Amino acid sequence: QVPLVESGGGSVQRGGSLKLSCVASGFTGGNVCLAWFRQSPGNEREAVTTITSDGTIWYADSVKGRFTVSRDSAKNTLFLQMNNLEPEDTAMYYCAGYSTLRSYCSPDRHHYAWGQGTQVTVSS
Repeated sequence: QVPLVESGGGSVQRGGSLKLSCVASGFTGGNVCLAWFRQSPGNEREAVTTITSDGTIWYADSVKGRFTVSRDSAKNTLFLQMNNLEPEDTAMYYCAGYSTLRSYCSPDRHHYAWGQGTQVTVSS
């Protein structure tokens, strides 16, 4: 089991900001894909953003322009800066990762190992 440990969730009002962090150790070899997923009650876990080892980034349309992902590979740490939060962003947020020989990071949740999640709640 590859450990991924998230932190930084909390409760904010609409328009507020939060920054999530994740220590993602144990991935070796090839392209280490890191990602943030989220899941709200009654919904499937969905990809929010992915980032490759060389920094290629993908965002879900719902968060483009509001969320920014970054990684510090030397410290095995992944970040998610979330600005202009909306009530629809309320969910459990999960850090995730996998190693691949492909240069592309899939948004398909079946590829990933998971952290325990951190709750983000946005009130109106």
